Amino acid sequence: MDTAPFAHCAWHNEPPAHRIEDGTLHVVTGDHTDFWRITSYGFIRDNGHFFGAPAADGFTAQVHVRAAFAELYDQAGLMVRIDEQRWIKVGVEFSDGQALLSTVLTNGTSDWAVAPAPALPDGFWLRVTVGAGVIRVQYSADGTTWPMLRLAPFPAAPRYLVGPMCCTPQRAGLDVAFSDFTLGPALGKDLHDLS
Repeated sequence: MDTAPFAHCAWHNEPPAHRIEDGTLHVVTGDHTDFWRITSYGFIRDNGHFFGAPAADGFTAQVHVRAAFAELYDQAGLMVRIDEQRWIKVGVEFSDGQALLSTVLTNGTSDWAVAPAPALPDGFWLRVTVGAGVIRVQYSADGTTWPMLRLAPFPAAPRYLVGPMCCTPQRAGLDVAFSDFTLGPALGKDLHDLS
């Protein structure tokens, strides 16, 4: 069993089923799991599944995600977390009958920004870069070209947790595969460098 890519990760809300095989993390989501704070709905949810590794300020993390999104709010991607009130989750979320590129940035309360996802027959890649109070989120359909999904202020902190995230607010049983997880120093690329 190769656990190396996830060697420093630990569960926040361990899912009912998970395994690491050949460097890939396989997760099956629990029932009515989510991350959200207050906005529009009025409730707080912090029971989604997150497999986070510690990181100091100035890092880039990326991962490949594959899942059969089918039910309302099915979601999977990456999370960067300081604590229960300060975090971001990025990835694909199923809403209004389609897969959407989604970011939820939370600093006390949550926002939610979406855009239609392109065709992703082989899954998708996500990349987050955090440093000096800023987060840059990129996605890729092929692992080569990385358009920007979001650039936003993000609280500076001495320590973050970053890693795969998934949840199913309306059901249980989404099967997600996370592979090629990497975490290292911030890439430092120009905003318009899509490599």
